[in-house]
Amino acid sequence: MMCRPIKIQMEDDVALDLDRIRAVRVLGRGALGTVFLVTAATGGRLPPLFALKVFDKRSATKPHALRRARWELSLLSRLSAAPRDHPHPHPFLPSLLGCVETPDLLAWAIPFCSGGDLHALRRSLSPSDEEAFSPAATRFYLSEIVVGLTHLHSIRVAYRDLKPENILLRSSGHIMLADFDLSRHLPPRSITASSPPPPLPSDNIRRPLRKLTRVFSLGAADNQIKQARLARVSPAGRRRTSSSSISHSDAEERSFSFVGTEEYVAPEVVRGEGHGFAVDWWALGILAYELAYGRTPFRGRNRKETFRNVLTRPPLFPGRRRTDLTDLIERLLVKDPERRLGFTGGAEEVKGHPFFHGVKWELLPEVARPPFMAPVIDEEEEVEQERSNNERAMGFDVRDYFKGLRQREPTVPPSRSSESLEDF
Repeated sequence: MMCRPIKIQMEDDVALDLDRIRAVRVLGRGALGTVFLVTAATGGRLPPLFALKVFDKRSATKPHALRRARWELSLLSRLSAAPRDHPHPHPFLPSLLGCVETPDLLAWAIPFCSGGDLHALRRSLSPSDEEAFSPAATRFYLSEIVVGLTHLHSIRVAYRDLKPENILLRSSGHIMLADFDLSRHLPPRSITASSPPPPLPSDNIRRPLRKLTRVFSLGAADNQIKQARLARVSPAGRRRTSSSSISHSDAEERSFSFVGTEEYVAPEVVRGEGHGFAVDWWALGILAYELAYGRTPFRGRNRKETFRNVLTRPPLFPGRRRTDLTDLIERLLVKDPERRLGFTGGAEEVKGHPFFHGVKWELLPEVARPPFMAPVIDEEEEVEQERSNNERAMGFDVRDYFKGLRQREPTVPPSRSSESLEDF
């Protein structure tokens, strides 16, 4: 459901009213909008604290930015509309709590993840570029991400911006994928009916929580260099090529947008050949490498060198010992998307890799103690603390924030940039 101007009445009677919303602090700023930690005196089902992502229409420099914001909002609304056979929201994807639009702003609310993001967690554990997560912790986070991607792909949405900064950690220690402005719906090429979406893992709190051990059982180079040298960042330099063979499971219309974070961009995006769901499996391989070794595998001294590495260099692993994790990374980081793990068999092919052997996928949301637990935050207590720190009024009005922001330089730096150089 798209937001109409001024105010939207959601199905559960939760409507956002900016007159009754106070921002506690800025959580972060991205390429599309600013995210605030807010509280609202609206009653109903809204939690004491939640996250509010706000898009400033007047400060938008790209003509398609508002369209991307509306797309993200519409996708969140779709993700929140649970199917009849599964009445609970997806455990690893956000739910839309409400939205509001004014002549200047477009804003929507999602749950607040008190654990921060996976990038901040990794840096807190290992400030230098060293291994931060054990193979078991890496398996846990990758497994939950795969389940989230499985659902997105089942509704024909390519995420296209998987990176640690977009993997938020709930207070329970479980993940939530965030920031969908670069995602895109990829309609099938064929009118043949696709297989039904895989069942979602239940998030029913009445079922007993499981221990982690119950869920995770123990048990052509010269041509590539030439292409890299010719690779351009500008959309004008990209060509569209026809697909020689399309997998029955990945037979979608391809996107030719140049999007993503440069260290996570897949080779087919750099080459401008058109891309599909396989870009998410490439990004999963980059993420797995970063979680395991504290850095991305193809980062160069500048963007041009990074892209050249993406096109020509294989991932290099510290030491000589091969493991299921290194094999998974290598299979996900195959330069040819049609030979990449996940292209032919989709998520089920990725789940079947030996690295995930023993994972009880349906029990993932019920793990009682994930590898790292977020600090316990009493939301009611934090709200009261903010009130005591502000005698006249708690927090600030997001509208006043943006009025002032237009007159000065940003004070909160964005995360590693994700960008789109053309309309999606």
